[in-house]
Amino acid sequence: MKKALWLSFLLTHALLCLGQDTLLSKGLDEVIIHSGRFAEKRKNVVQRIEVISAQRIAQINAQNTGDLLINSGNVFVQKSQQGGSSPVIRGFEASRVLLVIDGIRMNNAIYRAGHLQNVITVDQNMLESVEVLYGPASTLYGSDALGGVIHFRTKQPRLSMADTALFKASAFARYSSANNEKTVHADLNTGWKRFAWLQSYNFSDFDDMKMGSNYPDKYPDFGRRSQYIASIDGKDSIIVNPDDRVQRFSGYRQWDITQKLLFQQNDRVRHLLNLQYSSSSDIPRYDRLQDTRNGALRFAEWYYGPQRRQMAAYELNISRLAFLDEFRAIASYQHIEESRHQREYRRYDRQDHRLEDLDVISFTADGRMFRKAHELTIGADIQLNYLQSEAFRRNMLTGSETKLDSRYPNGDNRMSYTGLYAQHLLKLKGGKLVLNDGVRVQYNSLRSTIADNSFFQLPFTSIEQDNLAFTANLGLAYMPSGALRFSAGLATGFRSPNIDDLARIFESNSASRQLIVPNPDIEPEYTYNADLAASVMIGKILRLEASGFYTWFRNAIALSPFQLNGQDSVVYNGSTSRVYANRNANRAFVYGFHTAAHLALGAFSFNSTISYTYGRLKPLQAATVPLDHIPPVYGRTGARYDHKLFSLEAYALYNGWKRIKDYNPSGEDNAQYATPDGTPAWHTLNARLDLRPYRGITVQLGIENMLDRNYRYFASGFSAAGRNWILALRADL
Repeated sequence: MKKALWLSFLLTHALLCLGQDTLLSKGLDEVIIHSGRFAEKRKNVVQRIEVISAQRIAQINAQNTGDLLINSGNVFVQKSQQGGSSPVIRGFEASRVLLVIDGIRMNNAIYRAGHLQNVITVDQNMLESVEVLYGPASTLYGSDALGGVIHFRTKQPRLSMADTALFKASAFARYSSANNEKTVHADLNTGWKRFAWLQSYNFSDFDDMKMGSNYPDKYPDFGRRSQYIASIDGKDSIIVNPDDRVQRFSGYRQWDITQKLLFQQNDRVRHLLNLQYSSSSDIPRYDRLQDTRNGALRFAEWYYGPQRRQMAAYELNISRLAFLDEFRAIASYQHIEESRHQREYRRYDRQDHRLEDLDVISFTADGRMFRKAHELTIGADIQLNYLQSEAFRRNMLTGSETKLDSRYPNGDNRMSYTGLYAQHLLKLKGGKLVLNDGVRVQYNSLRSTIADNSFFQLPFTSIEQDNLAFTANLGLAYMPSGALRFSAGLATGFRSPNIDDLARIFESNSASRQLIVPNPDIEPEYTYNADLAASVMIGKILRLEASGFYTWFRNAIALSPFQLNGQDSVVYNGSTSRVYANRNANRAFVYGFHTAAHLALGAFSFNSTISYTYGRLKPLQAATVPLDHIPPVYGRTGARYDHKLFSLEAYALYNGWKRIKDYNPSGEDNAQYATPDGTPAWHTLNARLDLRPYRGITVQLGIENMLDRNYRYFASGFSAAGRNWILALRADL
């Protein structure tokens, strides 16, 4: 039955294909993207780009930005806890995928190579679009864009076109049954002829997540939360979970505020002030709360403190400035707070706290000019990072506090990114042939000092790096007719080691017992990528797309056995741990393909996507092993019917097997949270109904995972939701 179902998915996919948001009636000509710094038609860009529109975001109705990406069918996302989402693009994750919001880099000096949760600090309910760029994008964006870029564009204030003020408001409330989610959102746009103010408020409360009851036959206990640690009368006790499908200590709360002020000085000059704030409650690190030592649960507490992201940005747009047709400058300041807190079972004398406080200042200036068939974009950017890292241990019995080894050096930590770039586009043969080419020079600098070296007595007390890199891209798109498009591209990528790569001290999971220590001798990573893609429109109803890529990965930074003061093992937190450090592997490679399809028959539409990735790493003085972060085969197949009074959608999400032999032995694949055979294949069946009884009012009903399957995403220590009923009410005024 399972094989027949998977076969039906593949057969359906063979008959259908294209990304979720492409409108066949309008074609690629009218799909506008902004990830190239300025607005551009997608057909003119060689790089593969998927767009999730504001309309589609509302239809998906996800609980956070990570779930939005999952439901697009085009991005794989890992989760270590409910309050986490780590996108993977072409086998690259975390610090090797660049996150951008409103043209501003989110990646910073402490984005780690493991799994991140920063993407959920973006309020998906305030997004105008999400643009996902696949493959290296270092020419435009500099360091970190090895696997690709996810560009979040928030909604813009709207001016009034009349003599009276424009008022536009929207609000919604949503409830989900699997985690007792309660979300409320409201935004208001007030616009005059020259001034506009857009404000938004979002609050979500997520209870403990309940996993599915339909377990894989071979693994009837997979993911069950049979025990947990609770404090009773001030004493830690191991409690039997009365419902082992409820993932105790996985709930959290989050709130997001956005404020935008627009001033239209004249028809050529616009000023925009962009203020964003995101914060959360404590977020339990659910996967670590399952860790065991000597057969018993190890941690009574393991949680992230409130994750706060504050941003203030000023954007200036000028048209027809000197020799430039368009000019944009953005100055921004971000303040990020992260913390980690842990305590082992009945160790009341050892409650550990590690806190990171990061300030990021950035400036970008971009200009574009049109000269006949040529478009030239030039620009410069700089980002400055200032980090403070501290730690302390509290004795809960006495209230006393003592020093503790911090995650990053406890002295002065600075990192800067500076770049100059030029991106050129040439349209030939009336636009049927489009050339993309570009080049960037990038300089990165890092300074880090260890003020207190008493904990590990490292053989150095400072780390200094200066890296210079040149990256480039070259590609052609050929459109012999409106129904056919072929493209081929070459691109290089660059990533300079950040403070997390070079200077982190971190205890890995209990199963592997690794202690990761600093290594100041890491060099930058480079990728060299080749892309091929083709699309065809059959009639006006069916579009088929296919693309493939091959990436050569050089100087790949990967965890390897290491020595600390001549010792390959040390005692840390009461256990003997093997010493590991990040090192440059000789080489790695990744290749894969993506196919997609869309069929439109009047009010009916059918779509399907599927993605495959394969990667291998050649470590230092060792045999070739699987590259970590490589997702299994994944995709989405769905059908939709749209009527003026209602819309109905049914779809399936699916992942193939990730066999244990394809796990990286020392990276971030988290084999300890999988079955002995790996992560089983899974599929979910889902349905949505949108009712529009009155103008501006939408009632959304949905059921996710209707078969109540029990499953986990690859590399995740957290089980996905079981059968989940969703009710939402939206109002647009």
